[in-house]
Amino acid sequence: MKKIRILFSAAALLALGACGEDFFDLQPNYEVSVDNAFKTADDFDVAVKGCYAKLQGQVSYYTELCEYRSDNLYLDAPTAGTQDRYDLDQFSETPSNGILEDAWANFNNGVYRCNMVLDRIGDADFDATLKAQYEGEALFIRAYTYFNMYRLWGGVPTTRKVVSVAEALKIGRSSEEQMYEFIAGDLKRIVDEQMLPASYGAADTGRATLGAARALLGKVYLTFGKAQEAADVLDDLVGQYRLLDDVADVFDVDNKMNDEVIFAVRFNKEVVGEGHGAWFSITNLTDNSGQSTVLKALYDDNDARKSLIEYVQVDGVKLCLMRKFYDTPDASTTQYGNDQILLRYADVLLMYAEALNEVGYDSRADSPALWALNEVHTRAGLDPLNITDIPDQEAFRRAVCLERQKEFPYEGQRWFDLVRMGYAAEAVAAEGHAIQSYQLLFPIPNTELERINDTSLLWQNPGY
Repeated sequence: MKKIRILFSAAALLALGACGEDFFDLQPNYEVSVDNAFKTADDFDVAVKGCYAKLQGQVSYYTELCEYRSDNLYLDAPTAGTQDRYDLDQFSETPSNGILEDAWANFNNGVYRCNMVLDRIGDADFDATLKAQYEGEALFIRAYTYFNMYRLWGGVPTTRKVVSVAEALKIGRSSEEQMYEFIAGDLKRIVDEQMLPASYGAADTGRATLGAARALLGKVYLTFGKAQEAADVLDDLVGQYRLLDDVADVFDVDNKMNDEVIFAVRFNKEVVGEGHGAWFSITNLTDNSGQSTVLKALYDDNDARKSLIEYVQVDGVKLCLMRKFYDTPDASTTQYGNDQILLRYADVLLMYAEALNEVGYDSRADSPALWALNEVHTRAGLDPLNITDIPDQEAFRRAVCLERQKEFPYEGQRWFDLVRMGYAAEAVAAEGHAIQSYQLLFPIPNTELERINDTSLLWQNPGY
């Protein structure tokens, strides 16, 4: 396991790899000195922000390992710098794929940061409510990280505490049940003990809330086939957030962290190191954007989401961006500032509809599942779906899957949706890929297998 490329030196860790960025109110960088670290509330605030900061470096994996893997995005041919991406897109990746190696190391580094907080916070002496919040935030981020690893590789080595290099080399892969108990258990603890607040003041907007923990727990339950549990936890969120009237407003960079957003990875283009490059950019409007014909053909002309994946020229720059991720670069930093939205209310509603249908198909015209599905469907400007057009459980499942593809393109959802709902092979067949069941997971990186060098602890996923 790459625990360590994940291990920093003490000084580097406590500086949190230049995570000194104040992740929420985005003031100038600062660090915690080694001698004074992990004692005061301010120390833990910096450390927790280091956990959030790691999420910023993971945004590309949602594109590489989810969108390119799915039927939303494709690469015609590899270039000098895109061979690994091309292999992922074409289902021809090997265990030496650099993107997979980087993702494994990055995720484990994020776990390490969270464990540093969780190991030390129990002995700290400051306000109990704030301690619970910081602990809850670290638990949430660790759970999200391991959830992503599970969705990519299946069972992976897990740890609840900081371990030495020698200890890390002896940690084996977790079973399916162990992954479920770890991830769902931490999130359920956050919810049951109400470790996180419902909201924050302006300076802390973007930190994980109790609603974010519930939404993620619902997604975890769905992924592990716990439909009733998913329906129950998601039901608690219905009505707690709202869909914006215009779906385009959800992604407006002047309207970030709006009432529909539940959790997002935050960016600020005005602060050096806190912005990012342009997402899904092309140079000219006539260039191939890599958008699949399947996706573009899904939308009716009166579907408000259709225009969101169209490209427009960026003012003052020789660059074109999707309307969904439109922004202009900061004049000083030349960075862009879109947030990466990971959980939003439309997702909750569609997960809720999915969960209810998995519990049992409801043929009533006013069923809660159909209501939730139509909330998202009609927000796009479309006529409501009728239950007579969705006559059984399988038809309803497909309707939800289709709605999710229309609602969330390029948000890092599609591949995970296809795998969870059982349509991955069918969907990518439309792009000419005949895949086998083992390809629903990615190969374990060779670097990790070689580091552990013990197949009783860490073995390659079958088929690779």
